[in-house]
Amino acid sequence: MKKLTILLALFITNIVSAQTFTLPSLSYAYNALEPTIDSVTMRIHHSKHHQAYVTNLNKALGATNTKSLAEILAGVSSQPAVVRNNAGGHYNHTLFWEILSPTPIKTPSAELLSQITKQYTSLDSLQKMITVSGTGLFGSGWVWLIVTPTNELKITTTVNQDNPLMDLVTDKGTPILAIDVWEHAYYLKYQNKRADYLKNIWKVIDWKAVSEKYTATLKK
Repeated sequence: MKKLTILLALFITNIVSAQTFTLPSLSYAYNALEPTIDSVTMRIHHSKHHQAYVTNLNKALGATNTKSLAEILAGVSSQPAVVRNNAGGHYNHTLFWEILSPTPIKTPSAELLSQITKQYTSLDSLQKMITVSGTGLFGSGWVWLIVTPTNELKITTTVNQDNPLMDLVTDKGTPILAIDVWEHAYYLKYQNKRADYLKNIWKVIDWKAVSEKYTATLKK
Protein backbone atom coordinates (compact mmCIF):
# COMPACT_ATOMS: atom_id res chain seq x y z
CA MET A 1 0.00 0.00 0.00
CA LYS A 2 2.83 2.37 0.88
CA LYS A 3 4.57 1.62 -2.43
CA LEU A 4 1.35 2.27 -4.34
CA THR A 5 0.94 5.62 -2.55
CA ILE A 6 4.48 6.67 -3.48
CA LEU A 7 3.98 5.71 -7.12
CA LEU A 8 0.70 7.63 -7.22
CA ALA A 9 2.36 10.70 -5.71
CA LEU A 10 5.12 10.56 -8.29
CA PHE A 11 2.57 10.23 -11.08
CA ILE A 12 0.62 13.27 -9.84
CA THR A 13 3.84 15.29 -9.45
CA ASN A 14 4.81 14.57 -13.05
CA ILE A 15 1.38 15.68 -14.27
CA VAL A 16 1.51 18.91 -12.28
CA SER A 17 5.04 19.80 -13.41
CA ALA A 18 4.54 18.93 -17.08
CA GLN A 19 4.81 21.89 -19.46
CA THR A 20 2.26 22.32 -22.23
CA PHE A 21 2.65 25.39 -24.41
CA THR A 22 -0.30 27.41 -25.73
CA LEU A 23 -0.85 30.05 -28.38
CA PRO A 24 -0.80 33.49 -26.73
CA SER A 25 -3.76 35.78 -27.33
CA LEU A 26 -3.13 39.10 -29.04
CA SER A 27 -3.91 42.34 -27.22
CA TYR A 28 -5.31 43.82 -30.44
CA ALA A 29 -7.56 42.71 -33.30
CA TYR A 30 -6.18 41.20 -36.50
CA ASN A 31 -7.09 44.36 -38.43
CA ALA A 32 -5.71 46.78 -35.82
CA LEU A 33 -2.29 47.16 -37.44
CA GLU A 34 -3.61 48.15 -40.85
CA PRO A 35 -2.45 49.54 -43.19
CA THR A 36 1.07 48.59 -42.04
CA ILE A 37 0.20 44.91 -41.65
CA ASP A 38 -3.03 43.71 -43.26
CA SER A 39 -5.63 41.70 -41.37
CA VAL A 40 -5.37 38.61 -43.60
CA THR A 41 -1.63 38.35 -42.98
CA MET A 42 -2.12 38.81 -39.23
CA ARG A 43 -4.83 36.17 -39.04
CA ILE A 44 -2.85 33.58 -40.98
CA HIS A 45 0.41 34.45 -39.26
CA HIS A 46 -0.98 34.17 -35.73
CA SER A 47 -3.71 31.53 -35.94
CA LYS A 48 -2.02 29.26 -38.50
CA HIS A 49 1.76 29.70 -38.50
CA HIS A 50 2.26 30.41 -34.80
CA GLN A 51 -0.34 27.83 -33.80
CA ALA A 52 1.50 25.23 -35.88
CA TYR A 53 4.74 25.93 -33.98
CA VAL A 54 2.94 25.47 -30.66
CA THR A 55 1.18 22.30 -31.75
CA ASN A 56 4.31 20.74 -33.22
CA LEU A 57 6.42 21.70 -30.19
CA ASN A 58 4.01 20.01 -27.77
CA LYS A 59 3.88 16.96 -30.01
CA ALA A 60 7.67 16.74 -30.25
CA LEU A 61 8.24 17.13 -26.50
CA GLY A 62 5.47 14.81 -25.38
CA ALA A 63 3.25 14.97 -22.32
CA THR A 64 6.08 14.48 -19.83
CA ASN A 65 8.09 17.60 -20.68
CA THR A 66 8.98 19.61 -17.57
CA LYS A 67 11.25 22.23 -19.11
CA SER A 68 10.27 25.85 -19.63
CA LEU A 69 10.67 27.44 -23.03
CA ALA A 70 13.75 29.33 -21.80
CA GLU A 71 15.34 26.11 -20.58
CA ILE A 72 14.66 24.39 -23.89
CA LEU A 73 16.22 27.23 -25.87
CA ALA A 74 19.27 27.41 -23.59
CA GLY A 75 20.05 23.76 -24.30
CA VAL A 76 18.59 23.44 -27.77
CA SER A 77 21.82 22.08 -29.28
CA SER A 78 21.02 18.77 -27.59
CA GLN A 79 17.49 18.69 -29.00
CA PRO A 80 16.32 17.35 -32.37
CA ALA A 81 15.67 19.82 -35.19
CA VAL A 82 11.91 19.61 -34.73
CA VAL A 83 12.22 20.98 -31.18
CA ARG A 84 14.74 23.64 -32.19
CA ASN A 85 12.56 24.93 -35.02
CA ASN A 86 9.25 24.91 -33.18
CA ALA A 87 10.54 26.17 -29.81
CA GLY A 88 12.22 29.02 -31.66
CA GLY A 89 9.10 29.70 -33.70
CA HIS A 90 6.97 29.89 -30.57
CA TYR A 91 9.34 32.20 -28.67
CA ASN A 92 10.12 34.45 -31.63
CA HIS A 93 6.51 35.06 -32.60
CA THR A 94 5.41 35.64 -29.01
CA LEU A 95 7.98 38.42 -28.64
CA PHE A 96 7.06 39.86 -32.05
CA TRP A 97 3.36 40.20 -31.13
CA GLU A 98 4.25 41.81 -27.80
CA ILE A 99 6.18 44.72 -29.31
CA LEU A 100 3.55 45.60 -31.93
CA SER A 101 0.70 48.00 -31.19
CA PRO A 102 -1.99 49.93 -33.09
CA THR A 103 -1.20 52.89 -30.79
CA PRO A 104 2.55 52.60 -30.28
CA ILE A 105 4.74 54.85 -28.20
CA LYS A 106 7.31 56.10 -30.71
CA THR A 107 10.07 57.02 -28.25
CA PRO A 108 12.06 54.69 -25.97
CA SER A 109 12.35 55.30 -22.25
CA ALA A 110 15.05 57.75 -21.14
CA GLU A 111 17.16 54.82 -19.94
CA LEU A 112 17.00 52.94 -23.23
CA LEU A 113 17.30 56.05 -25.37
CA SER A 114 20.46 57.02 -23.52
CA GLN A 115 22.04 53.66 -24.37
CA ILE A 116 20.85 53.86 -27.98
CA THR A 117 22.33 57.34 -28.34
CA LYS A 118 25.58 56.20 -26.76
CA GLN A 119 26.02 53.28 -29.14
CA TYR A 120 24.15 54.30 -32.30
CA THR A 121 24.04 58.13 -32.17
CA SER A 122 20.24 58.33 -32.46
CA LEU A 123 17.04 56.28 -32.57
CA ASP A 124 16.71 57.03 -36.27
CA SER A 125 20.19 55.68 -36.90
CA LEU A 126 19.43 52.50 -34.94
CA GLN A 127 16.21 51.91 -36.87
CA LYS A 128 17.98 52.38 -40.20
CA MET A 129 20.69 49.90 -39.20
CA ILE A 130 18.09 47.31 -38.14
CA THR A 131 16.26 47.85 -41.44
CA VAL A 132 19.47 47.34 -43.42
CA SER A 133 20.31 44.18 -41.44
CA GLY A 134 16.86 42.73 -42.03
CA THR A 135 16.86 43.62 -45.71
CA GLY A 136 20.25 42.04 -46.23
CA LEU A 137 19.45 38.76 -44.47
CA PHE A 138 19.43 36.01 -47.08
CA GLY A 139 16.37 33.76 -46.97
CA SER A 140 14.03 33.46 -44.02
CA GLY A 141 14.87 34.60 -40.51
CA TRP A 142 14.75 37.36 -37.91
CA VAL A 143 16.47 40.62 -37.10
CA TRP A 144 16.98 41.43 -33.41
CA LEU A 145 17.97 44.09 -30.95
CA ILE A 146 19.47 42.28 -27.97
CA VAL A 147 21.05 43.08 -24.64
CA THR A 148 24.41 41.32 -24.47
CA PRO A 149 25.81 39.66 -21.33
CA THR A 150 27.78 42.90 -20.75
CA ASN A 151 24.54 44.97 -20.91
CA GLU A 152 25.31 46.53 -24.28
CA LEU A 153 22.87 46.70 -27.16
CA LYS A 154 23.54 44.75 -30.33
CA ILE A 155 21.80 44.31 -33.67
CA THR A 156 21.95 40.75 -34.91
CA THR A 157 20.16 38.35 -37.24
CA THR A 158 19.33 34.66 -37.18
CA VAL A 159 18.16 32.27 -39.86
CA ASN A 160 14.96 30.23 -39.84
CA GLN A 161 13.53 30.20 -36.29
CA ASP A 162 16.80 30.49 -34.39
CA ASN A 163 17.16 33.23 -31.78
CA PRO A 164 19.84 34.77 -29.52
CA LEU A 165 18.76 32.73 -26.48
CA MET A 166 19.88 29.50 -28.14
CA ASP A 167 23.17 28.00 -27.03
CA LEU A 168 24.24 27.33 -30.63
CA VAL A 169 24.08 30.88 -32.03
CA THR A 170 27.12 33.16 -32.30
CA ASP A 171 25.58 36.38 -30.95
CA LYS A 172 23.96 35.49 -27.64
CA GLY A 173 21.88 37.84 -25.55
CA THR A 174 18.39 38.71 -24.38
CA PRO A 175 16.11 39.94 -27.18
CA ILE A 176 14.12 43.12 -26.55
CA LEU A 177 13.00 43.67 -30.15
CA ALA A 178 12.32 41.14 -32.89
CA ILE A 179 11.21 41.60 -36.48
CA ASP A 180 10.05 38.64 -38.53
CA VAL A 181 11.47 38.65 -42.06
CA TRP A 182 9.99 35.39 -43.23
CA GLU A 183 7.98 35.99 -46.41
CA HIS A 184 4.74 34.91 -44.72
CA ALA A 185 5.07 37.99 -42.47
CA TYR A 186 4.75 40.47 -45.35
CA TYR A 187 4.27 38.90 -48.78
CA LEU A 188 0.52 39.42 -49.22
CA LYS A 189 0.92 43.18 -48.90
CA TYR A 190 4.51 43.89 -49.87
CA GLN A 191 5.26 40.95 -52.23
CA ASN A 192 9.04 40.81 -52.70
CA LYS A 193 9.65 44.29 -51.26
CA ARG A 194 11.04 43.34 -47.87
CA ALA A 195 12.71 46.73 -47.49
CA ASP A 196 9.32 48.48 -47.72
CA TYR A 197 7.89 46.17 -45.06
CA LEU A 198 10.85 46.88 -42.75
CA LYS A 199 10.60 50.61 -43.33
CA ASN A 200 6.89 50.67 -42.52
CA ILE A 201 6.89 48.33 -39.55
CA TRP A 202 8.39 51.05 -37.35
CA LYS A 203 4.94 52.66 -37.49
CA VAL A 204 3.55 49.88 -35.27
CA ILE A 205 6.54 49.00 -33.09
CA ASP A 206 5.82 50.04 -29.52
CA TRP A 207 8.95 51.42 -27.89
CA LYS A 208 7.20 51.35 -24.53
CA ALA A 209 7.06 47.54 -24.70
CA VAL A 210 10.66 47.38 -25.93
CA SER A 211 11.79 49.68 -23.11
CA GLU A 212 10.03 47.55 -20.51
CA LYS A 213 11.87 44.47 -21.79
CA TYR A 214 15.15 46.38 -21.65
CA THR A 215 14.59 47.43 -18.03
CA ALA A 216 13.55 43.91 -17.04
CA THR A 217 16.66 42.48 -18.66
CA LEU A 218 18.98 44.83 -16.78
CA LYS A 219 17.36 43.82 -13.49
CA LYS A 220 18.09 40.12 -14.00
